[in-house]
Amino acid sequence: MKTLKLTLVLFLVASLLIAAAPRPVPQAQDGTPPDSPIKLIFIHHSCGKNWLSNDNGGLGIALAENNYFVSDTHYGWGPDSIGDATDIPNWLDWFASDESPRYLDALYNESEPSTDYSRPLADPGGENEIILFKSCFPNSALKGNINDVPTPDGWLTIGKSKYVYNRILEYFMTRPDKLFIAITAPPLSDSTYAENARAFNDWLVNDWLTDYPLDNVAVFDFHAILTGENNHHRLVNGEVEHTVQAGMNTLAYPSGDDHPAKQGNLKATEEFLPLLNYYYNRWQAGDTSVSPVSEPAPAEEAPPAPELYPASPPSASSLIDNFEGENPADTYGWQAFTDEQEMDSKLSCAPSDEMAYQGARSLKIDYDIVLYSWGTCDLSYENAQNWSDSEGISFYVHATQGDAFLNVDLFVENPQGNENYVRHLRLDDSSTEGWQQIFIKWDEFKRVDWEENGGSAFTKPENIHAIAFGFETPDSTEEKPTGVIYIDELALGESVAESAVSPETTPETEEATPEEEPSGSPLPCVGGLVFPLGLVGLAFARKKKN
Repeated sequence: MKTLKLTLVLFLVASLLIAAAPRPVPQAQDGTPPDSPIKLIFIHHSCGKNWLSNDNGGLGIALAENNYFVSDTHYGWGPDSIGDATDIPNWLDWFASDESPRYLDALYNESEPSTDYSRPLADPGGENEIILFKSCFPNSALKGNINDVPTPDGWLTIGKSKYVYNRILEYFMTRPDKLFIAITAPPLSDSTYAENARAFNDWLVNDWLTDYPLDNVAVFDFHAILTGENNHHRLVNGEVEHTVQAGMNTLAYPSGDDHPAKQGNLKATEEFLPLLNYYYNRWQAGDTSVSPVSEPAPAEEAPPAPELYPASPPSASSLIDNFEGENPADTYGWQAFTDEQEMDSKLSCAPSDEMAYQGARSLKIDYDIVLYSWGTCDLSYENAQNWSDSEGISFYVHATQGDAFLNVDLFVENPQGNENYVRHLRLDDSSTEGWQQIFIKWDEFKRVDWEENGGSAFTKPENIHAIAFGFETPDSTEEKPTGVIYIDELALGESVAESAVSPETTPETEEATPEEEPSGSPLPCVGGLVFPLGLVGLAFARKKKN
């Protein structure tokens, strides 16, 4: 990694320049707490909140008893609400992006709690010296193969996760004055990707830091501790013990969902504190006085999120459906599907005369989807549609509730196997004030992660068998997806220079925030394994029809 080598050279030069400077007296490299209060901050979501709580894992008070003054970040915290974003790929936003200086300045200077736990210590002043960061349990659903090499492509995959942690390590090397502790994501009850999660966490513990020259980065395997009574990551007689029994890779301390129960969190607290003290003492025994060197330019930027473009008004020939008359040719009309494993999920979709952007009717979709589940409203064709003469899909959308999330899905059927593509949208305020116009280029649809070539751009507009609007647990929230949206003037389109506005309003509208790489927490820490919607509910892979 060229950037890592450059950073190492800069670090060594800086070390030589200050070689004559006095060094702090090192403490014993054991589990002894610091002699005086040390400022620590914890980046987390709901599992971390439970772990910190006095009534659950008791981590907050245990940290204070070991002389750590604790603050934390949660949903909504910080510049741009960066606290929403704790999925593994989001660590690039925190530690390796153009916005990192703003986020980290706020992080290092935060001295307030974001969740409830006891803080009996007085603020010792200064910046936070220790940074704990943890993704939540949906990040244990890593796709790919256990031996995948680092890659900037994809989202929650083993290869992308290795890439992310290697990238942020470059920043950590520039800050020997801070101690960074990566806490692995807790396990899921579902075993589908359990082996992948174990393999990635073993890579973090055993391989990630093999060639790293400093002592300011460490790993705590929260995942391992929660997978069995005899699985541990702890300090024993001054030695670090990491023990995981083969095949025990799912949550052993359930609470009714995939949030670890109190028993598991208490076990984690008991094992973490001596190990944290050990990491702290080891760090202090090294040289922490080097002034931070200039951060290197990123070796390779993560793929940027695609933009949304306004569309030209649809012509009669480009309309897919304006919902005014009969079903579109070669179809049975719009049909609703939900996950057959979640009988409580409800979704209905049909043309309605309650409101319309143009004409008298629009497609009304009324949805109430159980957490971690999905629902779709799809239009399936008997024969493949050739839409290659257009640049993409356009439509108008009105939502009855603010901050609505919506997936748009495409389905391809061929002898080599079916293909699912998805575009994630987060609607802005213009969708509730009137009608928001959306235009999505073909290449902004990405193949779902669980299929071969997951994350690849859609390139087959001449072979489309279905289109759908879908719903799943929203990003950056702890609420199930529920609400009503209306779709009108669904058409094939071309982008134009200016956006259309609602007939009822005159202000310029802003297009929806793109979420190819979701803003906030793309897999919210609110429940069990969430499969991306794609078109799992389409006519070609039927689940449960409402």
